[in-house]
Amino acid sequence: MRARTAWTVIAVISVVALGATGAVGAAAWSDYQQRQDTPSAVTTTDAGGLTGPDRIVFRNTASGEGYGHVASVPLDDPTAARAVSGIACDRVDATVAEVSCLRTVRGITPLYTGTLYGADGAQLSEWPLSGIPSRTRISADGAMIATTAFVTGHSYATIGFSTETTIHSPDGSDLGNLEDWTLTIDGAASAPVDRNYWGITFADGDAFYATVGMTTQGVTYLVKGSLSERSLTSLAENVECPSLSPDGTRIAFKRVTAGSGPTVHWTPAVYDLETGAITLLPEQRPIDDQIGWLDDDTILYGMPREDAVGDYDVWALAADASGKPSVFIEHAWSPAVVR
Repeated sequence: MRARTAWTVIAVISVVALGATGAVGAAAWSDYQQRQDTPSAVTTTDAGGLTGPDRIVFRNTASGEGYGHVASVPLDDPTAARAVSGIACDRVDATVAEVSCLRTVRGITPLYTGTLYGADGAQLSEWPLSGIPSRTRISADGAMIATTAFVTGHSYATIGFSTETTIHSPDGSDLGNLEDWTLTIDGAASAPVDRNYWGITFADGDAFYATVGMTTQGVTYLVKGSLSERSLTSLAENVECPSLSPDGTRIAFKRVTAGSGPTVHWTPAVYDLETGAITLLPEQRPIDDQIGWLDDDTILYGMPREDAVGDYDVWALAADASGKPSVFIEHAWSPAVVR
């Protein structure tokens, strides 16, 4: 092929690719605008702030004005009119004083950011994400903010995707990418190329828990990490997206119980840190969320609505497997219980 012909082909392909990218970006923006341009499908009030004591903070997924924005309801009355802010996020976590917001900045070429806000909605810091927002958690003292993003350009054939999980301080300083840390699996050191992290949950001090996927084995582990030692140690297999209970004794997570790849079925479960016992919970639908805790007895998780793309409900379920799932907050996603 002559040089001029080759460059012409490359130019045509580039124009087509850019056009496709622009079309996808324009379609996503149009869909978002359409959701915003009608009155909200739920009763709302002015936010008056992003977070505060005895609230549940979440991403509002009710159609209409305020779709995708940070919202909250009283902890003791989750069906009350929701306070909806002017800040849009894809994933949210909150303490009394801070809100972590992961978002997609729509455009011809999307950008992804992590932003930390104060309780009054003032921006405290912001940092770039390497890909599509997936998970975020704030430590109880607000000193550490964890983010997980889906990234491209890596090959994780067995696990099927690639993530980047980092920890930041409130000023936005990067405290570390977990892929750079020392990992021990069943007492043996693990090679840096053979791992993929997601779903941090913080414990006391500088300790935390996370999921690591071993790419050559197709196995996931619950690991315990130490920020000061920059190390992680495996505790149990087949554990994803851990969430530490308020009393610090158990880990709620999702466990693969059937299927693989795009047909995998995750079931909510609880791991006892002292005994190692695992209890599967009575939820028949597949759960693809990082579970939260309402209190020491009840877990929360998001489920998509079958009748509306992009809409979710937050469900509650007894952590001891003694009850059935029930809707806790309608038209909501990514809940954070703030006390």
